Amino acid sequence: MFFDTLLKGLNTDEIEAVLAHEVGHFKRKHLQKRLLWLGVFTLAGLALLGWLMQQDWFYSGLGISTHSTYIALLLFMLVLPVFTFFLSPVMAWFSRRHEFEADDFAAEQASPLALIQALVKMYKENASTLTPDPLYSAFYDSHPPAPVRIAHLSSKLSSSAA
Repeated sequence: MFFDTLLKGLNTDEIEAVLAHEVGHFKRKHLQKRLLWLGVFTLAGLALLGWLMQQDWFYSGLGISTHSTYIALLLFMLVLPVFTFFLSPVMAWFSRRHEFEADDFAAEQASPLALIQALVKMYKENASTLTPDPLYSAFYDSHPPAPVRIAHLSSKLSSSAA
Protein backbone atom coordinates (compact mmCIF):
# COMPACT_ATOMS: atom_id res chain seq x y z
CA MET A 1 0.00 0.00 0.00
CA PHE A 2 1.26 3.45 -0.87
CA PHE A 3 1.10 6.24 1.67
CA ASP A 4 2.23 9.82 1.22
CA THR A 5 5.25 9.23 3.49
CA LEU A 6 6.36 6.36 1.26
CA LEU A 7 6.00 8.45 -1.87
CA LYS A 8 7.91 11.36 -0.31
CA GLY A 9 10.78 9.17 0.87
CA LEU A 10 11.48 7.27 -2.35
CA ASN A 11 12.68 8.31 -5.78
CA THR A 12 10.83 7.40 -8.98
CA ASP A 13 12.75 4.17 -9.65
CA GLU A 14 12.24 2.99 -6.08
CA ILE A 15 8.50 3.75 -6.23
CA GLU A 16 8.32 1.79 -9.49
CA ALA A 17 10.10 -1.17 -7.87
CA VAL A 18 7.84 -1.15 -4.80
CA LEU A 19 4.77 -0.89 -7.03
CA ALA A 20 6.08 -3.83 -9.10
CA HIS A 21 6.43 -5.81 -5.85
CA GLU A 22 2.81 -5.08 -4.94
CA VAL A 23 1.66 -5.97 -8.46
CA GLY A 24 3.60 -9.21 -8.00
CA HIS A 25 1.33 -10.09 -5.09
CA PHE A 26 -1.66 -9.50 -7.37
CA LYS A 27 -0.22 -11.44 -10.31
CA ARG A 28 0.74 -14.41 -8.13
CA LYS A 29 -2.77 -14.40 -6.57
CA HIS A 30 -1.45 -14.19 -3.02
CA LEU A 31 -4.62 -12.59 -1.66
CA GLN A 32 -6.83 -15.30 -3.15
CA LYS A 33 -4.57 -18.03 -1.74
CA ARG A 34 -4.58 -16.45 1.71
CA LEU A 35 -8.37 -16.06 1.68
CA LEU A 36 -8.76 -19.70 0.62
CA TRP A 37 -6.55 -20.91 3.49
CA LEU A 38 -8.36 -18.62 5.91
CA GLY A 39 -11.68 -20.08 4.78
CA VAL A 40 -10.43 -23.65 5.17
CA PHE A 41 -9.06 -22.97 8.67
CA THR A 42 -12.25 -21.15 9.68
CA LEU A 43 -14.47 -24.02 8.53
CA ALA A 44 -12.22 -26.56 10.23
CA GLY A 45 -12.33 -24.52 13.43
CA LEU A 46 -16.11 -24.25 13.32
CA ALA A 47 -16.43 -27.99 12.69
CA LEU A 48 -14.15 -28.67 15.66
CA LEU A 49 -16.18 -26.27 17.81
CA GLY A 50 -19.40 -28.01 16.77
CA TRP A 51 -17.96 -31.38 17.80
CA LEU A 52 -16.48 -30.09 21.07
CA MET A 53 -19.81 -28.52 22.06
CA GLN A 54 -21.26 -32.03 22.27
CA GLN A 55 -18.47 -33.48 24.42
CA ASP A 56 -19.00 -33.53 28.19
CA TRP A 57 -15.26 -33.75 28.86
CA PHE A 58 -14.71 -30.43 27.04
CA TYR A 59 -16.73 -28.59 29.67
CA SER A 60 -15.76 -30.65 32.72
CA GLY A 61 -12.08 -30.64 31.77
CA LEU A 62 -12.12 -26.87 31.91
CA GLY A 63 -14.09 -26.72 35.18
CA ILE A 64 -17.51 -25.85 33.74
CA SER A 65 -20.63 -27.74 34.78
CA THR A 66 -23.18 -25.91 32.60
CA HIS A 67 -23.30 -26.69 28.88
CA SER A 68 -24.26 -23.90 26.50
CA THR A 69 -23.34 -22.54 23.10
CA TYR A 70 -21.99 -19.37 24.68
CA ILE A 71 -19.80 -21.17 27.20
CA ALA A 72 -18.52 -23.52 24.46
CA LEU A 73 -17.55 -20.58 22.27
CA LEU A 74 -15.84 -18.82 25.15
CA LEU A 75 -13.90 -21.94 26.17
CA PHE A 76 -12.97 -22.63 22.56
CA MET A 77 -11.61 -19.10 22.11
CA LEU A 78 -9.62 -19.45 25.34
CA VAL A 79 -7.94 -22.75 24.40
CA LEU A 80 -7.57 -22.13 20.64
CA PRO A 81 -4.28 -20.14 20.89
CA VAL A 82 -2.63 -23.06 22.68
CA PHE A 83 -3.24 -25.32 19.69
CA THR A 84 -2.80 -22.80 16.88
CA PHE A 85 0.51 -21.55 18.27
CA PHE A 86 2.31 -24.22 16.27
CA LEU A 87 0.67 -23.05 13.05
CA SER A 88 2.38 -19.65 13.38
CA PRO A 89 5.69 -20.69 11.77
CA VAL A 90 3.84 -22.43 8.93
CA MET A 91 1.74 -19.36 8.20
CA ALA A 92 4.79 -17.10 8.49
CA TRP A 93 6.69 -19.37 6.08
CA PHE A 94 3.91 -19.09 3.49
CA SER A 95 3.82 -15.33 3.91
CA ARG A 96 7.60 -14.99 3.53
CA ARG A 97 7.46 -17.24 0.46
CA HIS A 98 4.90 -14.87 -1.04
CA GLU A 99 7.21 -11.94 -0.32
CA PHE A 100 10.05 -13.66 -2.20
CA GLU A 101 7.71 -14.38 -5.13
CA ALA A 102 6.63 -10.73 -5.22
CA ASP A 103 10.28 -9.65 -5.03
CA ASP A 104 11.12 -11.96 -7.94
CA PHE A 105 8.29 -10.47 -9.97
CA ALA A 106 9.47 -6.95 -9.12
CA ALA A 107 13.05 -7.83 -10.11
CA GLU A 108 11.77 -8.93 -13.53
CA GLN A 109 9.71 -5.77 -14.05
CA ALA A 110 11.88 -3.10 -12.42
CA SER A 111 15.37 -2.63 -11.06
CA PRO A 112 16.31 -5.04 -8.25
CA LEU A 113 18.78 -2.41 -7.03
CA ALA A 114 15.99 0.17 -6.77
CA LEU A 115 13.91 -2.29 -4.74
CA ILE A 116 16.88 -2.95 -2.44
CA GLN A 117 17.36 0.80 -1.94
CA ALA A 118 13.64 1.25 -1.26
CA LEU A 119 13.66 -1.60 1.27
CA VAL A 120 16.63 -0.13 3.12
CA LYS A 121 14.90 3.25 3.27
CA MET A 122 11.66 1.65 4.52
CA TYR A 123 13.49 -0.37 7.17
CA LYS A 124 15.19 2.82 8.38
CA GLU A 125 11.95 4.83 8.27
CA ASN A 126 10.09 2.17 10.25
CA ALA A 127 13.02 1.69 12.65
CA SER A 128 12.87 -2.05 11.98
CA THR A 129 15.62 -4.27 13.24
CA LEU A 130 17.88 -5.54 10.49
CA THR A 131 18.89 -8.64 12.42
CA PRO A 132 15.89 -10.12 14.23
CA ASP A 133 16.18 -13.27 16.31
CA PRO A 134 15.89 -16.17 13.81
CA LEU A 135 13.51 -18.22 15.96
CA TYR A 136 11.24 -15.26 16.70
CA SER A 137 11.31 -14.29 13.04
CA ALA A 138 10.40 -17.83 11.94
CA PHE A 139 7.36 -17.79 14.22
CA TYR A 140 6.02 -14.30 13.79
CA ASP A 141 7.50 -12.30 10.91
CA SER A 142 5.42 -12.13 7.75
CA HIS A 143 8.35 -10.66 5.81
CA PRO A 144 11.84 -12.13 5.51
CA PRO A 145 14.59 -10.41 7.53
CA ALA A 146 16.22 -7.53 5.67
CA PRO A 147 19.62 -9.20 5.06
CA VAL A 148 17.96 -12.33 3.65
CA ARG A 149 15.69 -10.34 1.39
CA ILE A 150 18.48 -8.06 0.20
CA ALA A 151 20.73 -11.05 -0.51
CA HIS A 152 17.92 -12.67 -2.50
CA LEU A 153 17.42 -9.49 -4.54
CA SER A 154 21.18 -9.01 -4.95
CA SER A 155 21.36 -12.38 -6.67
CA LYS A 156 18.95 -10.95 -9.25
CA LEU A 157 21.24 -8.00 -10.01
CA SER A 158 23.57 -9.97 -12.26
CA SER A 159 20.70 -11.63 -14.13
CA SER A 160 18.88 -8.32 -14.68
CA ALA A 161 22.05 -6.70 -16.04
CA ALA A 162 22.40 -9.40 -18.70
